[in-house]
Amino acid sequence: MQRIGGKCVFSSEWNEAAKKTYFANFGEVPFGDITKDETKAFIPPKFDVLCAGFPCQPFSIAGVSKKNSLGRATGFEDKTQGTLFFDVCSILKSRRPKAFLLENVKNLCSHDKGRTFQVIRESLEELDYEVFYKVIDGQHYVPQHRERILIVGFDRKRFGRDVPFSFDISPAIPKPTIAGILEPKPEAKYTLTDKLWNYLRAYAEKHRAAGNGFGYGIAPKDGVSRTLSARYYKDGSEILIEQPGKNPRRLTPRECARLMGYPDEFQIVVSDTRAYQQFGNSVVMPLMADIAKDIVETLSKLEERRFQGKGPLP
Repeated sequence: MQRIGGKCVFSSEWNEAAKKTYFANFGEVPFGDITKDETKAFIPPKFDVLCAGFPCQPFSIAGVSKKNSLGRATGFEDKTQGTLFFDVCSILKSRRPKAFLLENVKNLCSHDKGRTFQVIRESLEELDYEVFYKVIDGQHYVPQHRERILIVGFDRKRFGRDVPFSFDISPAIPKPTIAGILEPKPEAKYTLTDKLWNYLRAYAEKHRAAGNGFGYGIAPKDGVSRTLSARYYKDGSEILIEQPGKNPRRLTPRECARLMGYPDEFQIVVSDTRAYQQFGNSVVMPLMADIAKDIVETLSKLEERRFQGKGPLP
């Protein structure tokens, strides 16, 4: 958002290592646990766009089955209490920003046979937001296969339902490849030990014999890698780089940063383990900047329409 001229007026993060990284790069320490009322109290009363991510695992609709059986509609507080998504909704309800941008894993769409996403979409629409969503692969911008769902919403009370938004992305040209992110002389510590390399090969062979697809992944230097995960620090198995005459190696933290689209000026001030976790949990930066641009352009059109008296007033 700041890449396209926005200004962050509030941030929240409970992980201390992530706070350290945030401070080093943005000059501010995020507030703590957003589920606590004392943290929410620091959120400004007015801002334009809410950006958030949340885990989908805790969702369940079992708690609303009784109301459903009675034919009564349930609001978002009934459906999402106890999840971080509830806190996203409560902020939308109390502050009513003009728009929001949410990001999550592709599997959010299919979680609990699609019911989780149904609850999410209905909850956002019940709050009177016009909702758009799309699964986009990060490999349009970085050399990594990383499918994520992006959910964007605009305040119907301000703008009505006729919102001219589309996910108008601008893929990088030429298409990025793994070779473009690699450091010329990575430290020896990133090369796999014989013990770990033998273990990974034996593990892969075991699952191959059983007809499973589990195993390590050698990233093609002229192509894209698998998805970088927060567990990369454990063995690096999902993305390994071949080395002539040596065991393969894992990516360095700087290479992981590049794999997510961070510029080399981005400071890595935590341990390798924490850095791997943070980049594995990150969004693809240029993708988010592209979607942010779409949101801002749409808001500009909507505000112009309101100014001309052609749309709903607040």
